[in-house]
Amino acid sequence: MIGIKTAPAGDTLFGKSKWWGFPDMPESLDFPEVPVNVDGELYYDPLTLICQIRCADLAPFDPEGLLPHEGMLYFFGAMDYFLGDMDADVAPGMGEWSPQHFKVLYAPGGEELHTHSIRYPDGTDACLPAEKMAFSVPSAGEEPYTRLLGEPYLDEVREAMPGMISLLQVDEDDRWDLRFYDSGMMNFLITPEDLSARRFDRVRCYLHSF
Repeated sequence: MIGIKTAPAGDTLFGKSKWWGFPDMPESLDFPEVPVNVDGELYYDPLTLICQIRCADLAPFDPEGLLPHEGMLYFFGAMDYFLGDMDADVAPGMGEWSPQHFKVLYAPGGEELHTHSIRYPDGTDACLPAEKMAFSVPSAGEEPYTRLLGEPYLDEVREAMPGMISLLQVDEDDRWDLRFYDSGMMNFLITPEDLSARRFDRVRCYLHSF
């Protein structure tokens, strides 16, 4: 288990591990989008970057090599509703999410990165400011709610997704007005076999709230 803490950064953290902000991706990766149908009109809504992780930052906290130690790992989700946009056209519910509502991408490394930016018509950034990420190995008895690896914290998620590793667990946070209905958590889940094979295209996403 690897604990995650974030803090305001004051810059875009280009090419570094960061929470929120815009993704810095190679040209071989596309910014993931979800199709939305509103009154018969189809458009594509970009998913929110939850975090990008420079995998080299994980090496000191992952001696077993469960996670890659080179390249970049990206987590995206349909987060607008949970960040306070009650009128969002996309609002996945509780339980397992459809694959169109989230995405985990991995860039092994060696390619030049480019920032994929999206802005509102008035020119402001269509994202929360990037925050720097700090990783840690929890001490005995400590169980960080926002973390990499380990089992899901909630019994209901473990029962619904038996035998799966929580690749990333996201807890609510008042600083971002991040709410998963009423006291919930979001888990990106993967089997041990798929994690070993780096099959991040097989990740599943599950949200549970009380």
